[in-house]
Amino acid sequence: MSRTLVVTNDFPPRQGGIQTFVAALLERRPPDSLVVLASDHPGAAEHDAALPYPVVRRPTGMLLPTRATARAAVGLVERFGCDTAFFGAAAPLGLLAPTLRTAGVRHLVGATHGHETGWVALPGSRQLMQRIATGLDVVTYISEYTRQRLAPALAGRTRLAQLSPGVDVDRFSPAADGTPVRERWGLGDAPVVVCVSRLVARKGQDVLVQAWPRVLACHPDARLLLVGGGPDEGRLRRSVADGGLGESVVLTGAVDAGDLAAHYAAGDVFAMPCRTRRGGLDVEGLGMVFLEAAACGRPVVAGTSGGAPEAVQEGVTGHVVDPRSPAAVAGALIGLLDDPERARTMGAAGRAWVEQRWSWTSIAGTFADLLEKH
Repeated sequence: MSRTLVVTNDFPPRQGGIQTFVAALLERRPPDSLVVLASDHPGAAEHDAALPYPVVRRPTGMLLPTRATARAAVGLVERFGCDTAFFGAAAPLGLLAPTLRTAGVRHLVGATHGHETGWVALPGSRQLMQRIATGLDVVTYISEYTRQRLAPALAGRTRLAQLSPGVDVDRFSPAADGTPVRERWGLGDAPVVVCVSRLVARKGQDVLVQAWPRVLACHPDARLLLVGGGPDEGRLRRSVADGGLGESVVLTGAVDAGDLAAHYAAGDVFAMPCRTRRGGLDVEGLGMVFLEAAACGRPVVAGTSGGAPEAVQEGVTGHVVDPRSPAAVAGALIGLLDDPERARTMGAAGRAWVEQRWSWTSIAGTFADLLEKH
């Protein structure tokens, strides 16, 4: 079997969306078809020892396309006979592609996520992305929104193909039990709106807090559960206190990845009114949290940023709202809390859609085709 060299700076045990994405793709490949070159991270040795394929770590916390990295990559190509290479994030490690092709790699694929849409918006980094794309046979994108942003800059230099993140539909399931989370935070049987995300301005937790008094006016016993940590935590806690919302808004802080399904399940409605910032440079590439919540059978309320609307079937699995309008956000939440049966119907539709379109089974098939059919 041909072997693929995976070159990535984003790999567990480092946490993050891209890390999860890359690891999940590799988990569904034949183990003897892989070898990974990655950056180092605390706990890496223990993590790698449990994997069924070899992982080589460079002694750095940030893997960059340096000569030392190139030598290490070429050494693995020669040692394992790799004829395919996959860059977990095309920028900037895709700059190594010409060197690997010279070393004998015949087919090179680079993934993009969300931040590359910002790269192609700026002259200097756009030229770098064009250089990277020229060296690759395929550049993948996660959503139609990101394709539309990338295509004008990269057209003609490489083939573009969609490779979205997937959802573990066994882990994120309507069977997930939110009872322990409700008990931990004293939520009881109250109607709960939950947001699972890093606490950063783009995600819109501040707008949820601004919208919350309107929700309480219609549902006085409702609770808002903000799950995650991040730089906005202090500001959000002050806003909650200043608004006298301390009894009805709970900030959990960072939560282990293994506990996320239970936190989705603790909510009746999921909401993350994400908004685009910094002139389009800070944007939501897709929004996996909407799909994970839907897989748990929860209706979702999303903002309009970037590819987020592609993770919602408007009026079927949830709603897309103006993320800069607390009134619009509150209206969508109130409507779902007013009609629990409609909310449950949307949740069931979301679950069915994720199983059909967004499960790792279907995504893994796409990944296999990208690596093998060329």
